[in-house]
Amino acid sequence: MLNIYFAGAIRGGREDAELYAHLISYLKKFGTVLTEHVGDDGLLQEEKFLSEQEIFQRDMQWLKAADLVFAEVSTPSLGVGYEIGLAQTLGKEIFCLYRPAENRRLSAMIAGNPALRVGSYSHRAEAEKLLTGWIEQFRSKFGETIRI
Repeated sequence: MLNIYFAGAIRGGREDAELYAHLISYLKKFGTVLTEHVGDDGLLQEEKFLSEQEIFQRDMQWLKAADLVFAEVSTPSLGVGYEIGLAQTLGKEIFCLYRPAENRRLSAMIAGNPALRVGSYSHRAEAEKLLTGWIEQFRSKFGETIRI
């Protein structure tokens, strides 16, 4: 089974929490989503009981354990940017989903980074197609060396 790290804005804005929950549910068909809580509507309330250090340590353990990283980057987030940078340093495969909008542009640090695969979508079905394609690429690249 794949260990999947899903990153999405939390303190940067929870407008896409329902979308995150949908994408996480879809990714669960392919493996274990270590960060399933990112799609939880009650996340901010739940995390009130954890210290900043506990959240950081927990998330870093999950990131290190992940086989691949998916980040929904439509909502700007310092945390998601940090996770992407650290995942790159750790040598993780990173896939970014971006939903263009009229008054929003993707950061050049994401769009211009050749180590990241970035896919644009406008509907959930398009996002699912991107996720499936990326997972298939990942599996064929690493073959039997990953836990499927």
